Amino acid sequence: MKRRDFIKQTTLISGSLLVPQFLTALPTIVDKTNHKRLVIIQLSGGNDGLNTIIPYSNDIYYRERNGIAINANNMYKLTDEVGLHHKMPTHKELYDQGQLTIINNVGYPNPNRSHFRATDIWHSASDAKEYETTGWIGRWMQEQQKANTAAIEIDDSLSLLLKGETTSGLAVSNEKVLYRTASDPYFKSLLKQHTATHLSEHNLGYLYKTMVEATSSAQYIHETTKLKLANTSISYPKTIFGKQLSTIARFINSGLHTEVYYASLGGFDTHANQVARQQRLLKVYDEGIKTFVKDLKQQNTFKDTLIMVFSEFGRRVKQNAARGTDHGTANQVYLIGDNLKTKGLYNAMPDLRNLDHNGDLKYQIDFRSIYKNVLEEWLKMDSQLVLKGDFKGLTLV
Repeated sequence: MKRRDFIKQTTLISGSLLVPQFLTALPTIVDKTNHKRLVIIQLSGGNDGLNTIIPYSNDIYYRERNGIAINANNMYKLTDEVGLHHKMPTHKELYDQGQLTIINNVGYPNPNRSHFRATDIWHSASDAKEYETTGWIGRWMQEQQKANTAAIEIDDSLSLLLKGETTSGLAVSNEKVLYRTASDPYFKSLLKQHTATHLSEHNLGYLYKTMVEATSSAQYIHETTKLKLANTSISYPKTIFGKQLSTIARFINSGLHTEVYYASLGGFDTHANQVARQQRLLKVYDEGIKTFVKDLKQQNTFKDTLIMVFSEFGRRVKQNAARGTDHGTANQVYLIGDNLKTKGLYNAMPDLRNLDHNGDLKYQIDFRSIYKNVLEEWLKMDSQLVLKGDFKGLTLV
């Protein structure tokens, strides 16, 4: 293998170049006392919350969206005022079973309408005017001295969410490819030739350290999950999102001691012809969740899993000329699980009579208040160490 290929492959199998405790045997540094798992899902592009959780009794909603509003006869009615998009039957079942919490009007001060910047704000848990280089999950890992397998993103590259200063999670789209890459004969020969003392003598020493940890991680994931490759009766939807959730479920059901997973479903930037496009995407999302939850319930792992779903922003209240909606501000966050303290609708729908100067929703709940509850009640740590501030407490999990 050439030096150039070595650098490329080492970056691939690590997910990042931040390497703590690189010579420690991985299974011995994983915290096995906490088996609770958090699955974070992003609906990327800015899902239109008003056409997902629908204020069907509100005349302003129909007036401002006379070409894209959801008809009251074509939804699941949750209350006398609020409905759920008709392509989300799984979420209606979860709602009825007390396994879904819908949090409305979630946002932050001085909202940003750029996809990239807004995503960074949500991933880093920063203020709109702060530019962080670490994510809130990355900081959680660092504060808790977690191994890099404590958080896994199902992708080929690592998002800011899972990056810390000295510790980061892993990006794994296919554990078999990861293992084959880490098992390259060239890597094995290097591990035999170079000791920890010798590593610092090489100009690629940092990459060698990365290789050691990444190889250990790949082996651990492979050995833990290989028995589950064919040991499931669940058939997932043949979509990219379905494949992501299938991988997460296999990791969870195999007993992998990963505590946080992150996946995303893109395409929600519906500036034009929104109705059909959002309908298709919500169907993909709902069917993926249906299969995922069914899989976890069959394996008795749903009870220890919390799913948090967010989008980097909502959409403008008024539809545009292309029968779509433009970038907005506040939106919903969904929590799915068996341990929800507040079930169903957590708070009221947005007040469409009281918009900001851009015609956008005014947020009522800071998204970091949700993170605070998840950190303290689910991941069991002091949220101020991660969020760099104290936020209003919520009763969620």
